[in-house]
Amino acid sequence: MKLFFLINLLTCILLLTGCSNYPRLLSFPFSDNNRSFNSRSSELNPSISGQYITFVSDRNGSQDIFLFDAKNRRLIDLPALNAMDEIASNPSISEDGRYLVFMAIKQGKSGLYLYDRTTQQKRPLITQLKNEIRNPMISSNGERITFEIANNGQWDIVVTDIKGNPLNISGNLLD
Repeated sequence: MKLFFLINLLTCILLLTGCSNYPRLLSFPFSDNNRSFNSRSSELNPSISGQYITFVSDRNGSQDIFLFDAKNRRLIDLPALNAMDEIASNPSISEDGRYLVFMAIKQGKSGLYLYDRTTQQKRPLITQLKNEIRNPMISSNGERITFEIANNGQWDIVVTDIKGNPLNISGNLLD
């Protein structure tokens, strides 16, 4: 009886500890100087890819996009990304940290933008839409971008290449 109980207990422990790495709690220190991941400001829409965490925060007095390097535990500067006349949201980053895709609302119209960290340039993929865009995501290799767009009372999923050209994807996406 004791052997049976011991085997069952050991099996339960092995099953429960096999999943101990996911999900995991990330612990980053609080900083008042706005150079850390945690601050007194609200941090919205975090997206994790590889060692990078991208998020929206109002820590500079406007809704800006930030990039945190979890491996080196520091914020990464994103020159020419944030603009005072835009409300940025829903950032997503490629696994290598080069490309960042996000949506922004400017003068009441939504747009989808791509920021290249290598060239430090932001370029519009889709701009000045009256239709709402939400949940942009970039593939881990940075080659495809997906997002939802409001169309005739429903949400359609759009897949584009890195230049914003729609891709005709049919059948099984796993092929």
